[in-house]
Amino acid sequence: MDKSYQKKLIIFASGAGSNAQKIIDYFKGNTKVKVVLIVCNNSKAGVIDIAAKENIPVLMIEKKLLSETGYVQEIKKFEPSLIVLAGFLWKIPEILISAFHHKIINIHPALLPAYGGKGMYGNAVHEAVITSKEKESGITIHYVDEKYDHGKTIFQATCVIKENDTAESLAKKIHALEHEYYPKTIDKLLNEKTY
Repeated sequence: MDKSYQKKLIIFASGAGSNAQKIIDYFKGNTKVKVVLIVCNNSKAGVIDIAAKENIPVLMIEKKLLSETGYVQEIKKFEPSLIVLAGFLWKIPEILISAFHHKIINIHPALLPAYGGKGMYGNAVHEAVITSKEKESGITIHYVDEKYDHGKTIFQATCVIKENDTAESLAKKIHALEHEYYPKTIDKLLNEKTY
């Protein structure tokens, strides 16, 4: 394990990996922070290609083993300062939350506590927000606990919803907020925490 970095990040992702790429790019050239592992549950995910391009190892996981072991031993080897969920769609089991207490964060594409919970991800969130005729939406970065989208809020940013917005156009606004604020918030958290 590379000991030269003081702060190590592990990213959990299930999809294309646009947030993972932004986080990797943000910390490139940083002598203290490094993304040391990508954890993925989808062999066709774009994030695997990103990991290969960036020379970051990938841990492929299975649902049954995740719930039984949390892959705690494998993850501990990488000594993460922070575990970052970036479009990871499975619920994090209690065994993993206990092992890395207050070290797992997630980003949600709405202003929690509204529009959170099981099944609330991707366009389902944006459609619910628009159907409810909300005037604004945004992102919530929060700690992960035993319930979906429930842990303590770390940061929120908002965007205005216009009358002609669709789930797709709102998703673009939300992605822009995610890409702008997720890496910065991770950086701030790593600076606040002393390990």
